[in-house]
Amino acid sequence: MTAMRPEQPTPDYVPGHDLLGGKVVVVTAAAGAGIGAAVVRRALEEGAKAVVFSDTHARRLQEAEEALAAEFGAERVRQLVCDVTKEEDVQALLDAADELGGVDVMINNAGLGGTDSILEVTDETWNRVIDITLTGTMRVTRAVGQRFAASGRKGVIVNNASVIGWRAQEGQAHYAAAKAGVMALTRCSALDLAPHGIRVNAVSPSLAMHPFLEKVTSPELLAELKQREAFGRAAAPWEVANVMVFLASDYSSYLTGEVISVSSQHA
Repeated sequence: MTAMRPEQPTPDYVPGHDLLGGKVVVVTAAAGAGIGAAVVRRALEEGAKAVVFSDTHARRLQEAEEALAAEFGAERVRQLVCDVTKEEDVQALLDAADELGGVDVMINNAGLGGTDSILEVTDETWNRVIDITLTGTMRVTRAVGQRFAASGRKGVIVNNASVIGWRAQEGQAHYAAAKAGVMALTRCSALDLAPHGIRVNAVSPSLAMHPFLEKVTSPELLAELKQREAFGRAAAPWEVANVMVFLASDYSSYLTGEVISVSSQHA
């Protein structure tokens, strides 16, 4: 029988070191309290000139913009409703970044999960998970890649994948397929964009704790998932954001086509 892993304490929050100084960062799916919101905050703390963040929830976007503007300055934050399944929304998001000097870093965080047995999943559910999580990431990567290449800007794209793209889990065929696709998209698009000096990498988190996850997941399952982790606990969203910011920064200048596991899990 496997011994219980003691839950290690979450480390202290690390202050910024200007890793994204002067850059314009765009983040999708960032109106909540999860990884996207943590990336927005971390990018601002790391000296980003401006952060344009999006989601499909207009009210939460407005509330987040007001709070961040009060803390970091209104000139450094801008929100925009964006559904990554709609090409016109994606283009409008990048147009908003152009008004601030043009995107330097694109963080693809949008994704949709759920639990459905392959025996019961409908075409509608399958297609929606794939369209948001995989095709949405492709749609944004294509659009920003075209702008980077046309302008000669050596931009950076960071995608949010998941350990579920590596390992099997009941009820996760749609989400796992989508996240495995994000990993493959990252590797292949990195080679397509390398001649233009554009880097593409991804993070692969497992369990990042935030209020919505706690609301939709049973305590028993959360406890089981925590026990799969080396530290016996979930990651804080900012711990995943730290790795995404590293991949977006010049400190990772020779990394492209990589999927970095923010977890002890690979299979």
